Amino acid sequence: MKLAEISIKRPSLVIVMLALLIIGGLFSYSQLNYELIPKFEVKVVTIMTPYPGASPAEVENTVSRKIEDAVSSLENIDKIQTSSFESLSVVTIEFNNEADVDFLLNEAQRKINSIRSDLPEDIDEPSLSQVSISDMPIMSLGITANLSENELYDLIDQKIQPAFSRLTGVAQVNLVGGQEREIRVNLDPKKLQGYGLTVPIVQQIITASNMDFPTGNLTTRENTTLIRLAGKIQSVEVLRNLVIASQDGQNIRLSDVAEIQDTQKKVEKIARINRSNTILLQIQKQTDANAVAVSELVQEEMAEIEQQYDEQGVNIEIANDTSEFTLEAANSVIKDLFIAIGLVAFVMLFFLHSYRNALIVMVAIPTSLIATFIGMWLLGYSLNLMSLLALSLVVGILVDDAIVVIENIHRHMEMGKNKVRAAYDGASEIGFTVTAITLVIVVVFLPIALSSGLVSDIIRQFCVTVVIATLLSLLVSFTVVPWLFSRFGKLELISAKSFLGKIIHKFEEGLTWFTDEITKILKWSLDNKVKTFFVVFALFVSSIALIGMGYIGSAFFPSTDRGEFLIQLEIDKDASIEETNFITQKAENYLSQIPEVDRVITTVGQTSSGGAGGTQATSYKSEISVTLVDQSERAEKTNVMAAKIKRNIEKKLVAADVTTVSVGLVGAEAAPLQMTITGNTFEEALEYAEAAEKILRSVDGATEIETSVEEGNPEISVNVDRDKMASLGLNVATVGQTLRTAFSGNTDNKFRTGNNEYDINIIFDEASRNDIEDVQNIQFTNNNGDVINLTQFADISYESGPSKLERFDRSPSVAVTAQTVGKTLGEVAQEWEDKLESVERPKGVNWVWGGNMENQSEGFGTLGAALLAAIMLVYMIMVVLYDDFVKPFIVLFSIPLSFIGALWALALTNNALNIFTILGIIMLIGLVAKNAILLVDFANHRLAQGETIRKALIQANHARLRPILMTTIAMVFGMLPIALASGAAAEMNNGLAIVIIGGLLSSLFLTLVIVPVVYLIFVRLEEKFSSKEKNDYEELMTADYEHINPKSELEF
Repeated sequence: MKLAEISIKRPSLVIVMLALLIIGGLFSYSQLNYELIPKFEVKVVTIMTPYPGASPAEVENTVSRKIEDAVSSLENIDKIQTSSFESLSVVTIEFNNEADVDFLLNEAQRKINSIRSDLPEDIDEPSLSQVSISDMPIMSLGITANLSENELYDLIDQKIQPAFSRLTGVAQVNLVGGQEREIRVNLDPKKLQGYGLTVPIVQQIITASNMDFPTGNLTTRENTTLIRLAGKIQSVEVLRNLVIASQDGQNIRLSDVAEIQDTQKKVEKIARINRSNTILLQIQKQTDANAVAVSELVQEEMAEIEQQYDEQGVNIEIANDTSEFTLEAANSVIKDLFIAIGLVAFVMLFFLHSYRNALIVMVAIPTSLIATFIGMWLLGYSLNLMSLLALSLVVGILVDDAIVVIENIHRHMEMGKNKVRAAYDGASEIGFTVTAITLVIVVVFLPIALSSGLVSDIIRQFCVTVVIATLLSLLVSFTVVPWLFSRFGKLELISAKSFLGKIIHKFEEGLTWFTDEITKILKWSLDNKVKTFFVVFALFVSSIALIGMGYIGSAFFPSTDRGEFLIQLEIDKDASIEETNFITQKAENYLSQIPEVDRVITTVGQTSSGGAGGTQATSYKSEISVTLVDQSERAEKTNVMAAKIKRNIEKKLVAADVTTVSVGLVGAEAAPLQMTITGNTFEEALEYAEAAEKILRSVDGATEIETSVEEGNPEISVNVDRDKMASLGLNVATVGQTLRTAFSGNTDNKFRTGNNEYDINIIFDEASRNDIEDVQNIQFTNNNGDVINLTQFADISYESGPSKLERFDRSPSVAVTAQTVGKTLGEVAQEWEDKLESVERPKGVNWVWGGNMENQSEGFGTLGAALLAAIMLVYMIMVVLYDDFVKPFIVLFSIPLSFIGALWALALTNNALNIFTILGIIMLIGLVAKNAILLVDFANHRLAQGETIRKALIQANHARLRPILMTTIAMVFGMLPIALASGAAAEMNNGLAIVIIGGLLSSLFLTLVIVPVVYLIFVRLEEKFSSKEKNDYEELMTADYEHINPKSELEF
């Protein structure tokens, strides 16, 4: 080992390298961002097209399907989902992992532009956007002040909102709640009739009287002066006195046929914090911004704004700040990291008996950890739950190499060598083995780091961080450890008289006893191979049976308890926002009496579910975001409290449909269990979906079960007889425009005061738009001046259509969704699927999993492949290490042994198989193979020196028990803080650490016994079947020879 030699001879090199690593690491750390989860690109594009006033069926036929057909020819499409709401079409395209979303976004835009002429004229332009996790609002602020509603809205809209959006890192700031000023022209249909006027005439006159005209200029030789006709309406009074017609020499003014109000826009959304009205600002950060830094900037700006508008009494409070959770989660992992370092140091002291050696080993931890930041910074990683978790889990692994090296150096010192010789010999002798051990851990993580897909996006930073840290610890153990030992090492024992010495001596006695016992068991096992295998096989089968018998469930992502959940209320479709608000207030009053509830944020008129369509104003829905007190201050988990609160609210609010939604790591979680059913027609899909929903209701553990198709809104349908209409001299455009202005208003005209611009809304007065008769009595005037009633050429009747239509991969579809409680996702899905087989499925009807179930099957597939690849790579490294194709199988045999402990640990702690626990199992492959390598390697050495197999194995067990025990206990202690953690987002990491602890402990005992037994069998078989003579190729390469035919060669 050249490295050890150089570091002993030229320590200056090591010191410079150490300094560079530490300075570079600290600099990189200062550059890293804080994030909750790693940033990854979601390959999804949404196309939203508003079509005001259109029913879902019309939106689907005229907009959604055309857009779907246009974009379906894009490459790399995974699936297309389409939802058609009232006046909105949303087409969502999911791409494969290989897709270049930026390029495809432009392609999709081009395809839509090419069919723009086929789409209805009065749609708003389709808007395309790429879905990104970092687009979720990171903060919500509530603003109150001693101002009227109009003044407050204007102040926020014009001064406060722009101030926040100017901050670095802020992408956009949304306003929820509040009322904007509007000038409303309430037309009276009876008066219009009396004067012989119609809606379009009034509208045209207002538009024609409200414009500025640059009309040219006066030019002389010296100068040019612009002439401008100032025709914009400047005050409400001017609007009232506007002349709209003249009959018999008498002017008819706007105020004769309409009431003009300076008022507020119709309320669409209401926001409250802890039951007091407010205007909410939701702040989104830019994709690459640091959430924690943005949050700090926003808080500084809040203080400044409050100071600036002190006279108006502006008060801003933070309703929600996700960066708090990010910091909490990060800090709790960092706390675990320090506890782990302390525990590992303690273990070192016990085994190495010397403060000096323990310190030399402990140098490896901070050096490797700090230097890891360099790699993270260069790769563009951030400090998130994954990378921090990797750093704390790796603590136990970092000391491994150093332990093995120092243990060996110690053994050489005990032979009587001086410290420099011992350091050099010890490090050189074991160099190749230690490199192999480290590479085993590295290759285990490579397949995941290199694969693509949602799971590897989440886990990649974890894997790469572990790889970087482990490789650095290898470097440290071959440079720093020999150098420090050759200078400061000595054989010292803590005296048996001191307090710590007594404990350590007791510990030593225990260790000797343990070694003897293991040796006895080993001797018995070597004699009773069949019995040994039978016991191990029984254990292995029992652990696999735990999965089959349902003791270990499966889920995609471990549930995290953030102490937050949403309550969504929905009442009758025709309810007004005032009615929804009244019912929501009852729910808030109930929540305010629960001591565990810390904060309540309410938005009436919108919910966050329903994807892109959810932020639309829907007057019959509302949402309450509930934040509970800290976990330590309440007895129950969030999901249990949510279920209880839901049940009580349902009793109090009979009229409302109550749903609770849990809040996970990235915000409101979609229903984890989702089945999308497609059919040739919407009716077929719906019929099967209803059958599936009925079955799901009989499955235990499924709650909040619903289908995606909502029952219809009551609507009034106007069916026009085109022939009659044409013969009366009217066309659809005139009729439609008149109806729209009359009943939903026209805001094309603007009213300007100072710098502000407000809408002029032309609409029928309220008394003339609340009954079906008002629709029937509406009048039109044709070009001949005849007045015509709508009933003369149209049938008007009540109807009801679905309020949302869905399509999946261009077929009509219905989704059935549910939450799971008390059972894991995999169990509920499996039971549902089994029961569904009894229902006959019509031809053409198919179903696929969506949501987390789909992610789970994809994720488990990725991880399963990674597991196999890891085992194969470990095998290849062993082949190189032993220069033998059979012996590596001995090491591979130790891998299933770790699964026994891992699965039992999962079952006993009530954890499920999810992407994190499976990641733990993959990590185990590397850690467990390591112990077996140490044993096999030593046995090989002894065999080569002429020992009998049995003796060689017993000696290997003696010599290697200590480092194996030490590294295992160091790892277990390093993982304990994480396994027992209960801080923010700890549930995610618990399972991972528990799997590793269980697996390490079971493999520790079993490896020491089983691996030698397998070794014995393999070596015996090898002796039996391989040729006795082994060629010494080194000798043959330089063997002497006698020239046979010297004559045929020319003399040189």
